[in-house]
Amino acid sequence: MRRPDQQSLRTPAELSAEAVLAPYLRAQAGDFLRSLRLHREHSAPTDPGAHGAEEATRALRRSARRISATLHTFKGLVEPGWADQLRAELAWLSGTLAREHACSTRLTRLLEALHQLSGPALPAARASSAGAAAGDGKDRAALSVGAARAGALLERQLTLARTRAHSAALQALGSSRFHAVADAVALLASEVPLAAADQESGVDALLGPAERAEQRLIGAVAALPADESSEPYNEAHDALWHQTRLLLRLHRYAHEVVRGAPDPVLVAPVHALDLHRDAAEAATAAASAARTPRIAPATAYALGVLHADQRHEVEAARGLFRESWPFAAVRAS
Repeated sequence: MRRPDQQSLRTPAELSAEAVLAPYLRAQAGDFLRSLRLHREHSAPTDPGAHGAEEATRALRRSARRISATLHTFKGLVEPGWADQLRAELAWLSGTLAREHACSTRLTRLLEALHQLSGPALPAARASSAGAAAGDGKDRAALSVGAARAGALLERQLTLARTRAHSAALQALGSSRFHAVADAVALLASEVPLAAADQESGVDALLGPAERAEQRLIGAVAALPADESSEPYNEAHDALWHQTRLLLRLHRYAHEVVRGAPDPVLVAPVHALDLHRDAAEAATAAASAARTPRIAPATAYALGVLHADQRHEVEAARGLFRESWPFAAVRAS
């Protein structure tokens, strides 16, 4: 199942788990603490800009994801009770901090799509070849009328969601729960509680979990619906793709631990699955807005067109993933 040009996950020598896993976790914990310090500096009342705080928040989330994923993949090499608790707390923190950015990204994406859809002509992919010219003028007029109101509705809804997410993030960062997480990460930066039996274990102790993470990912990709059965509006398939994205993340981080660097061939598949998530969530937001009581028919029509557009973006992202997936040639053999 391995692509032909990929070497097995190896380290240069027979290193112990402590010599590979512990430095990685300590480095990520150090990045987490530095990001936290920067966030506090940029969140001070004397700092007029929010860009620095946003960058620090993203860095916090990156470190939290890597620590959590590593504790998950290599859970047999660390003290299980400590690892499970810290992993759960980091997942809570990362998810809480991600919501505000997700709302902003979703609003920008939807407003840009509305602007494009209400431009001079409907996209060719949305029009039928027979009688398209006759209906285009009517559709264009209805879409133009509804697009502005649809955009205003989305802006109200998602701005409110973003404000609530921002408040939740600030509350989380000031909570005793977060301070406990920060204290645990600070301890991790100096000492990694490895399982006593595995501190001197050889490289196979690292390769086994990394290979299992890779095989789970390959299995998830193989279980994705084939091209010929793809249905752009079948949102029931989204969960399989979202799960594949999470498994790809675990595989990427395991590769970083064992090989000491990211795998460059995974850049394109990661990008494709990120696009898939963004488009799927944007489509859900458009559909939710369309269910708002007492909206005008033209507004509902514009939101319906927007939903369809984002579902086509979902399908395009799936195609992009299939084209960039490095195991495709081996799976086809």
